[in-house]
Amino acid sequence: MLFSTLTTLSLLSIAALSTPTHPSLDLSAYTTLAPRADPSLTGYLGVFFLGDKPSVYFYLSAGNNALSLKPLNKGQPVITPTKGTLGVRDPSIIPGGGAEAGKKWYIIGTDLNIAKTTWDASQRTGSRGIFVWESSDLTSWTGERLVTVEDATAGMVWAPDAIWDADKGQYLVHWASKFYAPTGDAQHSGTPSAIKIRYAHTKDFKTFTPPRDYIDRSPTNTIDLNLLALGSNAYARFLKDESAKTVYTEISTGGLFGSWARPAGAAAVIASAVEGPAAYWDNQVAGKAHLLLDFYGGDGYRPYESADVKSGKWSASAAAGSWPKNLRHGSVLPVTAGQVSAVSAKWPA
Repeated sequence: MLFSTLTTLSLLSIAALSTPTHPSLDLSAYTTLAPRADPSLTGYLGVFFLGDKPSVYFYLSAGNNALSLKPLNKGQPVITPTKGTLGVRDPSIIPGGGAEAGKKWYIIGTDLNIAKTTWDASQRTGSRGIFVWESSDLTSWTGERLVTVEDATAGMVWAPDAIWDADKGQYLVHWASKFYAPTGDAQHSGTPSAIKIRYAHTKDFKTFTPPRDYIDRSPTNTIDLNLLALGSNAYARFLKDESAKTVYTEISTGGLFGSWARPAGAAAVIASAVEGPAAYWDNQVAGKAHLLLDFYGGDGYRPYESADVKSGKWSASAAAGSWPKNLRHGSVLPVTAGQVSAVSAKWPA
């Protein structure tokens, strides 16, 4: 979200891996860090906003082709917010975890309608809340709420995303914020902190634990975190260096709070002048993953792919020419045949 997944397969579809006995990142013992293909998944559901249109738009793949998204609802928004700024950016669709796995989904997003403000004001006195909608079938989205997660020293809350944290038995929710002096600067007119990634845990996306720092690389500004589960407590994460305008990846083999390192080198990046990384596994090819990168100064999302996520090496997808234009920071969820039928019936293409 510059001025701009999370999606994972069920842990049941993750290949078994050995866990290293040391806390630091060491991939030498791993031949693969990848889920197997899942025959129950036969399509992909994408949620995005479109440039200057801050609503949630749904897209569905043509069959089981990860690079064939077409708009649902005749290209009209599926969700338009009625609270806050009346605009939502960076929507992320979150599959239920724990007891909610396969039974619940959430869409969360940034409360920001840039047509009603400026980029400077949106970072000084912007919304400190996260939009939330929920569903038990992917077709009925209810319970719209705007949950405040930061205190009055924060200038904004941007690009929220979440992943099921099995160790905690809760969802780990994260976002980007900058902060102003706690006294003497109620209008946030002074110099802020660098933008950092914050996190909290929640069981229901209603009540959140007090937020804490997750990634603070001051004076570098860091935004747009996305996490992808690799199995056996290993994860890949994708984030934007907002100071350098680059997106890069890191790997942890020790969990969400383990040691993280760039597998391709400390200075390695995936691409420049991009943001909003959104990663998801291929339904059919074991070990293959897709990564959407938002070319915010151009035509929006373009797809990248990797056959070896742990290597940190990604390349532009060969089929990128058929990818729809102007999709902005969102996410993609692998879905079953029944779910494909349900959303297609509810919102015809």
